[in-house]
Amino acid sequence: MPRYEFRCRTCASTFEVDRPMSAASDPAPCPTGHDDTVKLLNTVGLGGKARTAQPTGTPRAMASPPGGGGGGCCGGGCCS
Repeated sequence: MPRYEFRCRTCASTFEVDRPMSAASDPAPCPTGHDDTVKLLNTVGLGGKARTAQPTGTPRAMASPPGGGGGGCCGGGCCS
């Protein structure tokens, strides 16, 4: 079940709520009883690929990927 993070505008505390995706937009009261809360954007579940850290001062190489593919329908290997 997804976990959503909320912040209370009254006491500034943050808290998490486990609920189904169908209830993601429903309001969630603060554990201390306040009703003025806002759902926070959780960037962990947004996806994408992680990059490997590059040493500082070393320019990132702009080389072609191994195999010399040129794009096209199948990476350039069989569409000549």
